[in-house]
Amino acid sequence: MKLIAVTTPHFFVEEDKIITELFEEGLDILHLRKPDTAAVYSERLLKLIPEKYHKKIVTHEYFYTKEEFSLMGIHLNSRNSKEPESYEGHISCSCHSIEEVKQKKELYDYVFMSPIFDSVSKVGYQSKYTPEDLRSAAKDGIIDKNVIALGGITADNILQVKDFGFGGAALLGDLWGKFDCRNDQDYLGIIRHFRKLKEIAD
Repeated sequence: MKLIAVTTPHFFVEEDKIITELFEEGLDILHLRKPDTAAVYSERLLKLIPEKYHKKIVTHEYFYTKEEFSLMGIHLNSRNSKEPESYEGHISCSCHSIEEVKQKKELYDYVFMSPIFDSVSKVGYQSKYTPEDLRSAAKDGIIDKNVIALGGITADNILQVKDFGFGGAALLGDLWGKFDCRNDQDYLGIIRHFRKLKEIAD
């Protein structure tokens, strides 16, 4: 099962080092999601990440950076819902219902389905699916290897994601919550936690 990390909305000093280390530990894909920030900061972050990992990065904003930095692709959501005209290459998309997944998953390389569990990073953003809903969607072929689970994924439930038949898990609040950029002296906590998640996912 693929492991995808989604960045925090804000930038911080050690971010490029942590991202690089996560790739070295076996992270499959990084989603660069920085809403309401200037393009120059995303460009600066990309310049600090080794070029060999750029092909594993999908951007949610500033789609021109896909070509400029030879990124993996782009991601569509409510803020950026259409790919640029004449765009060619990888596209993923956010979905928030089983019906939306059913409609869109054939159109894109993969889709995010959320929130699978109650969100760790967004207060009050609760799961809309029961285990029975998810098992039924998997049985009907809606959930498959091209559907990535997002929302509230932790070491305690990532095995369920695998059992439900998702092709991957997108990590956000639980992963980045293991690092406090104001107080932590190093970022070993987040790396150790990722290793644990990867061990379970594999």
